[in-house]
Amino acid sequence: MSGLRPIRPAHGNVAYALAAVLLMVSAAPQAAAQVSTGPYYTVQSIVHAATQTPEALAPNTIATIYGTNLSYSTASAGNLPIGQVLPTELGGVTVIAGGYIANLFYVSPTQINFLIPYFLIPGNITVFVARNGVAGPQVPIHLNSTAPGGFQWNGYIIGTHLDGRLISPDAPASAGEIIVIYFAGLGRVSPDTTSGRLAPSAAPIVALSQTQVLLSGVACPQSSLLYVGLAPGFAGLYQINLKVPPFAPANPEFRVQVGNQISPPGIPLALQ
Repeated sequence: MSGLRPIRPAHGNVAYALAAVLLMVSAAPQAAAQVSTGPYYTVQSIVHAATQTPEALAPNTIATIYGTNLSYSTASAGNLPIGQVLPTELGGVTVIAGGYIANLFYVSPTQINFLIPYFLIPGNITVFVARNGVAGPQVPIHLNSTAPGGFQWNGYIIGTHLDGRLISPDAPASAGEIIVIYFAGLGRVSPDTTSGRLAPSAAPIVALSQTQVLLSGVACPQSSLLYVGLAPGFAGLYQINLKVPPFAPANPEFRVQVGNQISPPGIPLALQ
């Protein structure tokens, strides 16, 4: 792709932060009261893992199911080599999304983190959990083509300096600096990826021309988006290599818009 710049995989502090977001139980709305001994959850308790909202989901988006009796134990995919594929079963648990077995990051009795299959198309699908052959309810969800959402750590958008240090109030970004921001739900890439595969290399999103990064509501120049695509070493994770424009205010609200889909408001970038 013209203009594609070298990218850096997440490591060090940012890898820890991302792992915590993906694998630890979050403070989020729980499913309604249990009505059986099988897996139980509702449409409102299947959410975007980054935004924790049920309204916006898309293919290749990391999603979370909150409920009860989802598994008998806690299990995670662990540290897989780059290029490998996330498991489709953990602790006797599978998730079926749109008729396909989804890849799993983590399962516990009250939470499952999974990847909506890459090759699904926008529209209405059903999702259900099967635990050791016992199926939970089939829940309808809607998929958009994209569902942009940024991960947070201590109230700020997760990103790094080019040397791998986590961007934070103690180590803020600066105008003119190239930074890396981590997102989910940015849609299809070129070339296509395999669902659940830990990306071995760069793959830019196909909707780049429809993508804007907004700092406190002001769009960054398109030329400042040096790369938007899969984050090498992760499944379902995207990275934005951004040259921070000189007009950026301190600690701006950071949002990404792809077509008519936009990430939630109110999440700042630590910027001096």
